[in-house]
Amino acid sequence: MHKTVDEFHLEIWHCPKPYACATIRQMRRAIYPGSFDPVTNGHVDVIERARKLFDEVIVAVAINDQKQPFFTLEERLEFLGRVTHSIEGVKVAPLDGLLVDFAVAQEAHAVVRGLRAISDFEFEFQMALMNRKLEPSVETIFLMPKEEYTYISSRIVKEVARLGGDVSQFVDSCVVDSFARKLATARVAGIR
Repeated sequence: MHKTVDEFHLEIWHCPKPYACATIRQMRRAIYPGSFDPVTNGHVDVIERARKLFDEVIVAVAINDQKQPFFTLEERLEFLGRVTHSIEGVKVAPLDGLLVDFAVAQEAHAVVRGLRAISDFEFEFQMALMNRKLEPSVETIFLMPKEEYTYISSRIVKEVARLGGDVSQFVDSCVVDSFARKLATARVAGIR
């Protein structure tokens, strides 16, 4: 005999200890990985959007030996800590190794990736499929930043700063100040 919808509904929600059932809900946790060299306002927008979807977002700062970062890992972690300190439910952590291993270790069920333009999609799609192959329990979620951030990338911000342009509308003041110090030191040393 098949159960009616009402019988099924009552069976699902039946809990012998109601005070215990309220705490059973599993936390929805996501990882937002990247090099964040430096963190931009577009990154912060994606973090805020992800936080609306998940109880907790862990911003994972990648250690990538194949890239020569402008800012050290410690600086990038500090910048992210400063720009996300007022966003409840956001943590910042270094990421060394496979993203899916980090996600499983953190008990996260999703990876958040920002898409600025269609040109981002092919690479992100390939990475999402590889991550799914390596760990089927971890889903990839693509989020678009606000329109005014779609042209901003860390690479372009670094280039504008190196050429003496004002990047204050693209990054937090802590990043602007650090750019100024690093670039002044490089100019004194004769490096550009």
